[in-house]
Amino acid sequence: MSLIQPAFDGARLEAPAPSEDRSHIDDYEAWESQVRPTFVKVAKSGRRHWVAWQIKKEYKLPDPPDVAHDWGAFIGQLSRDGVIRHDGYGHTADRSVVNAWTGTRAAVEGRIS
Repeated sequence: MSLIQPAFDGARLEAPAPSEDRSHIDDYEAWESQVRPTFVKVAKSGRRHWVAWQIKKEYKLPDPPDVAHDWGAFIGQLSRDGVIRHDGYGHTADRSVVNAWTGTRAAVEGRIS
């Protein structure tokens, strides 16, 4: 096996621009302050059985700094804050099972901000 590194030919390499619905925010607190009002609004609406990725896609929300972990931490905090409650299970795009949510009675009645 040869360990020859290919030579760079000087061609300009360009990556495609990110799509508008895949924006990213590098600061967790800034990201949370941008997306939280949307999730509170959905909770207050009384919408049932939704999963986080559906809301992210529907409202074109940005990604957090750590996509693999921050969404779960954020949704968990909404639950601990009494904004949302568990409402069964849903699926991700790859058909993995995830928790589905709905607004709490306090959220629907407008007692949560």
